[in-house]
Amino acid sequence: MSSSSLTWNSPLSKLIAGRKSKTVDKLVNNGVDHVKDLLWILPLRTTILPKVQSFHALAPESLFKGVAKAVAFRDQPNFKARGKGRTPLSNVTVTVQDRFSEGMMNLKWFNCYPSQVKKLKEQEYLFFTGSVSEFMGEAQMISPDVEELTSLDYEKDLKEWQDNDKEAIKVTYPTVDGISPHHLAGLFDKIPNELWETIEEPLPEDMIQKRNLISLKEAFSILHGKIPPHQLTPQNLDKARERLIYHEFFTEQIKIKLRREILKGKPSIHLNDENWREHLSLFPYQLTEDQEAAINDILKDFQADRPMMRLIQGDVGSGKTSVALISALIAISQGYQAAIMCPTEALALQHFLTFKELLKGKWTLDILLGSQSKKDKELVLAGLSSGKTQIVIGTHSLIQESVSFKNLAFCVIDEQHKFGVDQRLKLVNKSEGCHCLLMTATPIPRSLSLTQYGDLDISIIKQMPSNRKGTQTRIVAPENYAKYLSFLKTRVSMGEQAYVVVPAIEENPEQDMLNLEVVLKKYREYFPEFRIEGLHGKMKSDEKNKIFISFREKEIDIMISTSVIEVGINNPNATVMTILNPERFGLSSLHQMRGRVGRGEKPGFCFLVNDKPLSPTSMERLSVIEKSSDGFIIAEEDLKIRGEGDLFGRDQSGVKSTRVLSSLIHHQDTLEKAKEDVISLCENHPDLFSNISLEYKNDDLVGKTV
Repeated sequence: MSSSSLTWNSPLSKLIAGRKSKTVDKLVNNGVDHVKDLLWILPLRTTILPKVQSFHALAPESLFKGVAKAVAFRDQPNFKARGKGRTPLSNVTVTVQDRFSEGMMNLKWFNCYPSQVKKLKEQEYLFFTGSVSEFMGEAQMISPDVEELTSLDYEKDLKEWQDNDKEAIKVTYPTVDGISPHHLAGLFDKIPNELWETIEEPLPEDMIQKRNLISLKEAFSILHGKIPPHQLTPQNLDKARERLIYHEFFTEQIKIKLRREILKGKPSIHLNDENWREHLSLFPYQLTEDQEAAINDILKDFQADRPMMRLIQGDVGSGKTSVALISALIAISQGYQAAIMCPTEALALQHFLTFKELLKGKWTLDILLGSQSKKDKELVLAGLSSGKTQIVIGTHSLIQESVSFKNLAFCVIDEQHKFGVDQRLKLVNKSEGCHCLLMTATPIPRSLSLTQYGDLDISIIKQMPSNRKGTQTRIVAPENYAKYLSFLKTRVSMGEQAYVVVPAIEENPEQDMLNLEVVLKKYREYFPEFRIEGLHGKMKSDEKNKIFISFREKEIDIMISTSVIEVGINNPNATVMTILNPERFGLSSLHQMRGRVGRGEKPGFCFLVNDKPLSPTSMERLSVIEKSSDGFIIAEEDLKIRGEGDLFGRDQSGVKSTRVLSSLIHHQDTLEKAKEDVISLCENHPDLFSNISLEYKNDDLVGKTV
């Protein structure tokens, strides 16, 4: 393919003229499908290389370019490392003497393949570039870039070298899926220079001026070193980064706005139940003001001209499930069906048992699980397709093609961050105009609500039901372990139940943490009089369900478990939550697990138990949990510590996050500006989205002109 026919939208393989390439295959597997996608593999460093100098100019931590003669060569086998196919590797040191002084220096390379060793050994004269470091008072260079010289080139004097040598920009790329920075740089070198002039500008000129931004072409050219060296200044690098940060947020906000526009264009099932309060008699408690406000939000959505897509965020134990059940009853009271999808069979079973107890046979309730027999599944499927089943609770089984509803109007996605957006849509699309309610017990920081959840309407439940006594949290140091065991024995002896959570199932020599097998054995030795069972995610579904029911029925006193109990488990008689090696969990996970106790009229107790002294950083993290029961504060801290990707999982919102430079923590001001500009753009151009369609998957607006 000629360079003139190559565009930024060309498949990546066109850069190498259709030849087979492992580098290209790996990049495509990582989502780098087109030439334009390379632009977002940003360099680790973009620096100016100096002209050739004498060794007199050597300075630690500086870049240096030199010419020298190899005077000694050492090749030491590295017995601790092996290459591909268990190829033996070597550490190489070449001692060189400066062409322009009496100075000497060592050039070092580690883990070299035999071919690299041979090539270095054969070089008599070297033209090299790298970063200077110091070892035992002597200058050295680790892994410099080297070019072989002829004797004729070597004999030039320093002035001639410097006159002929030009300043250049050195771009250092990251390693991507095992692809070396060198190979990545080689791929970028294949992009024709003229193509860099054709990077399209997606923003209107007035918006660029308003925010004092440089163009997208300038930003990418600066960061990838496609400019004259004298233009590579710290100020220009900052401007380039600022533009890409804004661009990432702006693109994300456009996608969010587009999704909302697409949703507006869909027909809606109108639901209207002025007598919804009659359903409150099912509950043995009064709703909080926040719960009632959430229901009113849902009622307005039910009567709108577009299907509801609402997220309820509420702290653990705040009563989101009660709101979901009332909303489901509003739908089925008007002759429709409702579905509730849960990420685990344990949570689905928990909801099924709770609803069955509350509904007392007044409505037809069923459950669909992957572990059910074929016969049981067929009975459930028949009930759904005929309309006999009014409410169904299930797992991913609900989105299988074999599942069809007669008249589904309302669906709930519980612990929605455990699902991908495609899974959510598969359930919603079982019926045209179906309303969807998403629920999360992980409070969402404001910055995340503008991005991952920006295409959803949000209701917040902060108030706790009046019958909840809450939970006290304490960090247990090794010296207080005996006191903790005594307290646990006292509470369980009173007829209460306890959880003990461990970070691992089996022992792993590479990880210093407690595991379920050892802890289960220890606790049975500590408390031979109690009924103690273990639970983990690798168990068969029917085994796990049996243990959950036994625990609920008070046939188990202490459950030793992995974090599989983090969400949805509701046993008001459980009052003690022990988390071993708590430093191994994120703050939001700790808060979720703590929410499994203190759910009834008895107070809860959460112990963060450490079997060894922790670092000051770990203690500071855990003190956030000990001092605060506000999930929103904890979520903000977790966001700062772990980052948004780790906090909520991947792709749960439908906004495919491709942010490279932008951070919700450090760039909130830029996010607010981008959101403001998208709103302004849409107000000034109301027909902007009329002819645009965007799939929920593999969407891309980079390079498109708004």
